[in-house]
Amino acid sequence: MIRVLFAAQPDKWAAYAPHLEAGFEEARLAVSLSQDLAPSTVDYIIYAPNSVLQDFTPFTACKAVLNLWAGVETIVGNNTLTQPLCRMVDPAMTQGMVEWVTGHVLRHHLGMDAHIRAPAGTWQPSAPPVAWDRKITVLGLGQLGAACATSLARLGFNVHGYARTMKEIDRVTCHTDIKAALDAADGVVLLLPNTPKTQNTLNAARLSYVAQGAFVLNPGRGPLIEDGALLDALDRGQIGHATLDTFRVEPLPPDDPYWHHPNVTVTPHIASETRPKWASKVIVENISRHEAGLPLLHVVNRERGY
Repeated sequence: MIRVLFAAQPDKWAAYAPHLEAGFEEARLAVSLSQDLAPSTVDYIIYAPNSVLQDFTPFTACKAVLNLWAGVETIVGNNTLTQPLCRMVDPAMTQGMVEWVTGHVLRHHLGMDAHIRAPAGTWQPSAPPVAWDRKITVLGLGQLGAACATSLARLGFNVHGYARTMKEIDRVTCHTDIKAALDAADGVVLLLPNTPKTQNTLNAARLSYVAQGAFVLNPGRGPLIEDGALLDALDRGQIGHATLDTFRVEPLPPDDPYWHHPNVTVTPHIASETRPKWASKVIVENISRHEAGLPLLHVVNRERGY
């Protein structure tokens, strides 16, 4: 019997348990899935970083910790976590991110806000350039960033991407020099991981590289942006609009300047939500692989932090 501990907020149990149990049954795995197991008996932990579980020391037989979130920055530095840690790489999460990014890029590219908010009777026929004439830069070319860059390229945008190591993505111009990636960009999408090296990636200097009036989308991580620099760039018109889904403090406090800036759209961390139905399939596959002697998928590199 494989003993699997579900360690997340209690309200998540009802959403995940039926999908996990059905998945284990389909995979023909004999699993005891519970929110309460003796630590020394646990084989795997299905984990959310906001769980009350923060000390992994008693889990001496645990083979892997399977994260329910894509982000691991709040847990990767836990010194008691010596077991392999796997990120959530979920096709539905990727699809959700692609839909959010593509939708908001098209919104800004087409200037949809001007028509949606225009007073009745306003008739200002001014067509935007076609996608071929827009440079969109995606910072971060991991699973989510590569998928978003590919989607935008298929629509015809002139897509550039930045990653720490060189990538090859069809129809995307990839860079390891962030200045080259941002130079004269009409739109910037932030999808880097949150590590000490990526914090404040979009600072005053880098905001100056983009085209005047460019838009910024941040569905990645709040600390990627130097907030004061972005607000200043918005006030000066260097940035035309920022659509932000992630923040340093969440929920975003009611008095935060982002709520009140006319050229900022706030969305409540919804760009890439984990869906229990699909995330459960990823968890079941990883446990099945490991029990069959195959390597775990999406193991976190502790030195890189993702």
